[in-house]
Amino acid sequence: MDHTAPTCDDIEEIARTTVASLPEAFRAGAADVALRVTDFPPEDILRDMEESDPFALTGLYDGVPLTMKSVMDVPTAPDTVWLFRRPLLDEWAERGDVTFRALVTHVTIHEFAHHFGWSDADIATIDRWWE
Repeated sequence: MDHTAPTCDDIEEIARTTVASLPEAFRAGAADVALRVTDFPPEDILRDMEESDPFALTGLYDGVPLTMKSVMDVPTAPDTVWLFRRPLLDEWAERGDVTFRALVTHVTIHEFAHHFGWSDADIATIDRWWE
């Protein structure tokens, strides 16, 4: 049995498989979103979110939701879904009630839902994951 922690590449593979399994209407919209997996959130993201704890974020959608995009907008960066390896590993170990794949899949879908214009409150109405 392999007891090594998943790498950033392992997490990216889970996330890409998750995106590939979305219904076609969402899969097409997700194709334009960059996917980045790093050990921790970059300092500028933590600063912009006024967050001092690098373990506080397991994932993040960074971009303009499709429901707010305009043809008049000039993008300054690609829409990006970020996944953060060390916070994901920490949450998985603390929870102890889900597989690592299930956690990464959940966070990936949650962050892509933000790309499609869903708020945390919208997501919570159909996703009782955290209860």
